[in-house]
Amino acid sequence: MTESRARRWRRSLRVLLVAVAGPTLVVGALAAAPARAAAADDIRINEVVTTGSVNDSVELYNQGTATVDISGWILKDDNDSSKYAIASGTTLAPGGFAAFDVHSSFGLGSDDEARLYLADGTTLVDSFGWTQHSGPSWSRCPDGSGSFGQAAVTLGAANACGSGGVQATAWPGGSSVATADTKNAFGSDMSGLYQEGSVMWAAQNSGRLWRLVPNGSTAWKADTAGGWTSGKTLRFPGGSGTPDDEGVTLTGAGSAGGVYVSSERNADSSGTSRLSVLKYDVSGTATTISASAEWNLTADLPAVGANLGLEGITWVPDATLTAAGFEDASTGTAYDPNGYGSHTGGVFFVGVEGTGMIYGYVLQDGGTFTRVASVSSGMAGVMELQWEPQASRLWAVCDDTCSGQHRTLGINASGVFATTAVHNRPTGMDDFNNEGFAVSGSDACSGGTKPVWWSDDSNDNGHALRRGTLTC
Repeated sequence: MTESRARRWRRSLRVLLVAVAGPTLVVGALAAAPARAAAADDIRINEVVTTGSVNDSVELYNQGTATVDISGWILKDDNDSSKYAIASGTTLAPGGFAAFDVHSSFGLGSDDEARLYLADGTTLVDSFGWTQHSGPSWSRCPDGSGSFGQAAVTLGAANACGSGGVQATAWPGGSSVATADTKNAFGSDMSGLYQEGSVMWAAQNSGRLWRLVPNGSTAWKADTAGGWTSGKTLRFPGGSGTPDDEGVTLTGAGSAGGVYVSSERNADSSGTSRLSVLKYDVSGTATTISASAEWNLTADLPAVGANLGLEGITWVPDATLTAAGFEDASTGTAYDPNGYGSHTGGVFFVGVEGTGMIYGYVLQDGGTFTRVASVSSGMAGVMELQWEPQASRLWAVCDDTCSGQHRTLGINASGVFATTAVHNRPTGMDDFNNEGFAVSGSDACSGGTKPVWWSDDSNDNGHALRRGTLTC
């Protein structure tokens, strides 16, 4: 999905922070001390969200021991003419949180500042500045007194600090990134990636699947054999419709066992969600191929905008999951693949752009399915998922909505996927609209690193593919 469409949909799907009358969500003691006019030193900017469905939000925290009346206090960004006045009658109890949705007065950018003033508009109480978007939240750890770092969104509640809020670190590989395609070879809308040895599969959300082969040692080009020169047009089962395909993956059978694509809608009916996983037989030479199977997950998932649906998809083997003690959320017990009859020998994990959620499904050969996991990525959106078997970790990737943040998840002692690391994008890569990410296998390791690849939906500077490195 292109950046302009993403921002438009997120704006239309803004989550209202107001749960009660007035523009604030206040959490605190039920029996509080009488409000006093000003205790500026006790009120702190505690969390800022600049992206996602609750973007342009600022949370305040009272670290003092008495209730503070913050009626008329003013929030600003880095522009003095931008002003959001807190409603009359708003108080903040000791240890309480108040989250304000300020978008009606101003927006919070990628290089910006949040400032809190007393009602006079000139007495500064607190401020926090940043040089990149929240991914998804800029949060103080500990609340009120600590430094700001990236964490999960917790507006109106304690920040996700400590073991529950993994802080972002530098990219675990080289800082430099280079283009990996010929200029304007693929155009815009390049989304999901999956590397299969010397072949790269790429889903383009205009209803096209590409089979790419090496172009030298550091780049890719379209395969000119088998009808793949311009990619192949995809159709739903029966030959109808155009899948808005966003992600691509393979099972343990490789491409010979079918290529699986995640789609968020039928582009011929673009206003309606159709959250599906589609299977394609790619063995023939025809330039248009219809799905041999479809698992339509729409009714099983929370509703999202038609252009905010399934983005990423990856497959994890049953043997890996059982060895790690994976818990089946549908039963509340250890995952037992034998209970699902004939299926692909693994679980498909799909990522939802509009919510940042990750869901695991057993897709049975007969067309039925069972959801066995629901996992929060901790990000505003998920644009790509990749299972890295050599490290037994699941990569969840966000685009420029989260400043190109990458997270890894592993199965914890409770048998569920949890965040193990949060990584910023390489410093040598601009904040591109990257919707695809692929990790090379261990056989590609050289000098302690191996290649990784990104696809840029916006084709910035005429390039859809880029190459970086990851520590083996």
